[in-house]
Amino acid sequence: MPLVRIDLREGKTEQYKKALADGVHRALVEGAAAPADDRFQVITEHPASDIIHDANYLGIPRTNNIVMVQITLSAGRKLAQKRKLFQRMAEILAENPGLRREDLMINLVEVAWENWSFGNGEAQYAE
Repeated sequence: MPLVRIDLREGKTEQYKKALADGVHRALVEGAAAPADDRFQVITEHPASDIIHDANYLGIPRTNNIVMVQITLSAGRKLAQKRKLFQRMAEILAENPGLRREDLMINLVEVAWENWSFGNGEAQYAE
């Protein structure tokens, strides 16, 4: 059910982008109980001028290597699961591809279960 959008500055290798995608998915499975085969991701690279961020918001020093991850998922996870997701993603991406924890921004967008269609023009999760 999660739809993941990963935004970063252009110029990273295919290996780097694959590690990001794999790590985000692994964190979703381990931290938010997402099904392992439920993987839908979009990676978008932007010119340097199109990624705008504060270099020190909330006292967190960010570099130009910032990666913004937005995850649309079904509503219902508890705060503890969300915190575990954030923590696991930071840990996994620090390991590979070596993303600084300070350079990872995550945003969750929760939607009602009936707002998904995975094909065939059907609302598979609707009651």
